[in-house]
Amino acid sequence: MYQNFGLYIDGKWRGAADGAMVDVLSPVTQSALGAVPVATAADTQEALAAAGRGFAAWRATTAFARADILHRIADEMLRRTDEAKTMISAETGKPIAQSEREWGLSIDQFRWFAEEARRIYGRIIESRVPGGRFEVTREPVGIVGAFTAWNFPAALVARKAAPALAAGCAVIIRPSSQTPGVAMVMVDCMRACNLPDGVVNLVVGPTATTYTPIMADKSVRKVSLTGSTRVGQQMIRDAADTVKKVSMELGGNAPLIIYDDADLELALNMSVPTKFANAGQVCVTPDRFFVHERLHDAFVDGFVTRTNALKLGDGLDPAVQMGPLINSGRLSEIESIVAGAVKAGAELVAGGERASEFNAGHFYKPTVLTNVTDDMRVFADENFGPIAAVTRFTEEDEVLSRANASDMGLSAYAFTRSPDRARRTVSTLKAGMVGINSFALAASEAPFGGTNHSGMGREGGTEGISDYLDTKLAQIVF
Repeated sequence: MYQNFGLYIDGKWRGAADGAMVDVLSPVTQSALGAVPVATAADTQEALAAAGRGFAAWRATTAFARADILHRIADEMLRRTDEAKTMISAETGKPIAQSEREWGLSIDQFRWFAEEARRIYGRIIESRVPGGRFEVTREPVGIVGAFTAWNFPAALVARKAAPALAAGCAVIIRPSSQTPGVAMVMVDCMRACNLPDGVVNLVVGPTATTYTPIMADKSVRKVSLTGSTRVGQQMIRDAADTVKKVSMELGGNAPLIIYDDADLELALNMSVPTKFANAGQVCVTPDRFFVHERLHDAFVDGFVTRTNALKLGDGLDPAVQMGPLINSGRLSEIESIVAGAVKAGAELVAGGERASEFNAGHFYKPTVLTNVTDDMRVFADENFGPIAAVTRFTEEDEVLSRANASDMGLSAYAFTRSPDRARRTVSTLKAGMVGINSFALAASEAPFGGTNHSGMGREGGTEGISDYLDTKLAQIVF
């Protein structure tokens, strides 16, 4: 699967300096999909040097020319959709329809930021000095380090690379070693569109040989991360040494509130496929289900019926609705979370075990727990898996207070027929994104990101390019 790829440095695909390779394992079969090069520290230093040269050329390219190239990249990505969606499903195990949608969202990022490149506006401010004026301009920040997770291996790269390129920055992409091929396909689409050498680079490998050199290099002026809160906290500390700009989308523990006036069928039909998309390995997925006591039993019954009807299997099978967890460690963690909840008094009403019908792979049945209390680990922490943890509530003020009792603040959701209640809920919930009767938060035209321990900065929307630009003020007097 990877024979045409490798490390991408200074406009060329190549192997590692020492020839080292690592297998990429299928979460479905646990066998190797293929092998990719493992970057040495020297390889990463070469990528950094190439990015410096590429940045000098790319920042001098006009915004309109950059926009044209980004549109061509999107065209090439569209042409290679079948290749890309197959790679996503092979590496992550997610259903092929979800993979195709992710690739489509990634194409949208390049389309959106192609146009944002043309809209990097400055402004003129009247000066107090006679004959003078202030000019405010925005310039590319420099070399960008982009660190992405495995759960959305295309969209997460696109959300970083597209605005960086639109702004005029060079970028070094470091994808997860568990899903490198998806990033390689995307970078190859960029290669096909004649970017100047060094503008885009890709390295794969462990922290010591990839992350550490990028973070230590003072020419890297901006880093962007999608990952865990723990990794984000470390990145903030490491970025301080060279005072890099930092933006990051970290973990989430999203509440879902089902009010007593909710459209129950709508809530059920939307929340089940959302919860178990990508086997629950989604930072914005609803984890904490707060259901009004009047609807609780009916909601649980409907949720369990729909959950038990989901088809598990290899995501490359079009009939499959949920694939495996990414690796054995994630599988063991989910088992531990569920076991701890049951031991603490939660009731297991669906799933709760490995899917025994598969001889290989990291398959865990979609799981529903009720009688969950707020202090249980399954509720208090992000579970990042196929677990719906359900609790009851009575009053609006009560549930909003409980929903906000988390250090996370990425996304939150509620179902209600009342516009007034919807507005109160949006204004009260502590989250970077709130969905009312909707889970559709990820769009190229909308700012995506969280607050508190869920990160800083935004990806997408007009806000998404800001972190890749510096603001310059000039006082000009004649």
